[in-house]
Amino acid sequence: MAWSASRTPREHSDQPLPGFKLAYPMLSADGTSTGFSGVTLGRAHVYRAIDDALCVHGSRHACPSRWCDCGFYCFHDITAARDLACEPEYRGAVLLEVAVSGRYRRYERGLRYARQRVRAVRIGRCECGRRGEVLADSGTGSIGWRRLVPVCGSCAGVRPVLDPDTFGRLAGGDVTVTTDGPPTGPVAPLSATPDPSAAGAVAVLSAEVALLQARLDDVQARLDELTRRKD
Repeated sequence: MAWSASRTPREHSDQPLPGFKLAYPMLSADGTSTGFSGVTLGRAHVYRAIDDALCVHGSRHACPSRWCDCGFYCFHDITAARDLACEPEYRGAVLLEVAVSGRYRRYERGLRYARQRVRAVRIGRCECGRRGEVLADSGTGSIGWRRLVPVCGSCAGVRPVLDPDTFGRLAGGDVTVTTDGPPTGPVAPLSATPDPSAAGAVAVLSAEVALLQARLDDVQARLDELTRRKD
């Protein structure tokens, strides 16, 4: 995903500005706190619910710099963030509602900025397509942090998971965590009792197959008889 920084003069806001973004939910190695990592440039850096941007390239300049692509990013519109979440690469991300403050620069679809507060987290769908209900270990992460992924109750199985309330509490601050999108219906269990209508259909199909086989046998017998006569 390419971000285009604006070449307009630096801007500053003392009042929080709303924004929307994607991030990967993270759990600390000791399980006592949660955070987020970026889906593009900031994947190696984990930030907290209230945090200041750092230059991911290791420079010591203030973020966001005009000559660098560092800083937090967000969209103006929640639809843009949801559209991006459809990309296979970002299917395991969650949607954040953030309050932007401090230095910022505009780009064509949102802001690049210095400080943010995560106000709400929306858990997306499980990989199977059902609505994600909890967060489970994805098997990936960075030093000191495990990346979590939204899963439904069925796919969670016996794996240890974090429910939304626990994730929000460990994030600190005032973070609301909810599931995003309409609920999915329960999975229909396999029935142990045979379906009478299905059994009847099988019986009819078996009879038709038997009749067809008998006709094929009759045709084969006639062909054999004609062959013998020619000989």
